[in-house]
Amino acid sequence: MADIVIQLLPHIIAALLYGGLGFHFWNTRWRESEHQCVACPMQTWERGAIALALIIHAAGLYTALFAEVGMRFSFSFALSLMMWLAVLIYWLESFMARMEGMQPLVLPLAAMCTILPVFFPNVHVVAHAKAVGFKLHFLAAMLAYSLLTLSALHAIFMGFTENALHKRSVKRSLNSLPPLLTMESLLFRMLLVGFILLTITVGSGVFFSEALFGKPLTIDHKTLFAFASWGIFAMLLVGRHAWGWRGKRALRWTLVGFALLILAYVGSRFVAEVVLGRL
Repeated sequence: MADIVIQLLPHIIAALLYGGLGFHFWNTRWRESEHQCVACPMQTWERGAIALALIIHAAGLYTALFAEVGMRFSFSFALSLMMWLAVLIYWLESFMARMEGMQPLVLPLAAMCTILPVFFPNVHVVAHAKAVGFKLHFLAAMLAYSLLTLSALHAIFMGFTENALHKRSVKRSLNSLPPLLTMESLLFRMLLVGFILLTITVGSGVFFSEALFGKPLTIDHKTLFAFASWGIFAMLLVGRHAWGWRGKRALRWTLVGFALLILAYVGSRFVAEVVLGRL
């Protein structure tokens, strides 16, 4: 019991840090009050605190995923890892653009996903995890899922901001956000890189399935959802380039593609592990 608590302690500490920082950014950048600092850029200690949470979270993930028996994984660790990468991307982006206004959205979600392994600790040992090809496939998949998760969060917040602008109900909290065009440009950069990584993931899974997983490709709901998600993102990027898709249309396609992607792995693992009790 003590060993389990020690293993889960980094997840608990990281979740508390994410949650506390999320509240801090909401209180200082979003909350309508006299002490709100809309024009304040991200301070050094704030970046340092996020970096500390990322390091603790990474240590917990590494210890949990890479055990002596081999690589272990589950839907809760998938979501936790995806949000770790999402927070890392926003943290890195904050050195190039003003991202402090986005933190009250991403950090609380990171806190919720980071704590999931505490409530859903069951894991399964991943076969063929020692193969270099599988490691590259896994890395591409996690990076793709994280970027596209972040794109979905970004799209939701862009929709909220755009709706507020159209209704002329702009609050002071929105002034802490990057300009809408900057947010849109960042969204499509993330979508493009995420789509390239997703293409590598889907392509390697299709053409090298037997080498990676030890069995031929099977057409199941997971595969179909992955193909459908890839098709949605491909159409969105083509539509952006060819017809200048933007605004609500782009946001809707982003969210549909993300929903299908989540169903492809996380949804299927959740049903198997939690609903059906299988590992």
